[in-house]
Amino acid sequence: MNALVRQVLGRAWRMSSSRWFLACWLFLGGIAGAHAQTNSDSLSLNIGLNGVSQPVDVDNAVKVLAIMTLLTLAPSIILLMTCFTRIVIVLSFIRTAIGLQGAPSNQILVGLSLFLTFFIMAPVWEQIDQQALEPYREKTISSQKALELASGPLRTFMLKQARPKDVELFAALARLGPTAPDQLPLKVVIPGFVISELRTAFQMGFLLFLPFILIDLIVATVLMSMGMMMMPPMTISLPLKILLFVLVDGWHLVISSIIKSFAT
Repeated sequence: MNALVRQVLGRAWRMSSSRWFLACWLFLGGIAGAHAQTNSDSLSLNIGLNGVSQPVDVDNAVKVLAIMTLLTLAPSIILLMTCFTRIVIVLSFIRTAIGLQGAPSNQILVGLSLFLTFFIMAPVWEQIDQQALEPYREKTISSQKALELASGPLRTFMLKQARPKDVELFAALARLGPTAPDQLPLKVVIPGFVISELRTAFQMGFLLFLPFILIDLIVATVLMSMGMMMMPPMTISLPLKILLFVLVDGWHLVISSIIKSFAT
């Protein structure tokens, strides 16, 4: 009985060993064949963590960071490096001079200012697209060179509108020596341009206030002479100011004056 059991176990062991040997042989043969086929096709399969030691594309990461920074600073660029500042301040002065608090609303004034900004800045955008963006899209210049070329038309526009006195102020504070206008850094040109825009916008707003102040004075004088001191002058002057503004086609005159002020 014991001999029979040992005979059966031995036969099973030989069968399992042969099957195990056959499986190992097929596996090794398959690997060798795959390796030979891979070598013949000049391809290689690498499974592991070798890619971790490869250097990261820093240039692409810097580009993404620069794009995100530009998107964050886009409102500041539109507000301070274009004609938007002068336009929105002048339109706000008109509403205040007439005496209207909510008409036109802030959304309308800002929207109109944006569209006028796009209209006035269109030649500058075209120059930037031709000189910087198109060569960069064609991969003929680097991103740093594209930024340098794009700042040229914008610097020229700001220098035309800025007073030399304001630009010289920041150039002196930055301790810059004699520098050509096209070589001035943007950190000097931008604040000088903003100060000049604020001054010009307040000058235009003062001129717009004068006719409406005269109407208020005339109405207040007439009411005082008639003894109607309890009636607010604004009740009479507001319709008269709106009527005067409509009769002289005020919006057309104001918008044309703003656009022509950037033609210098």
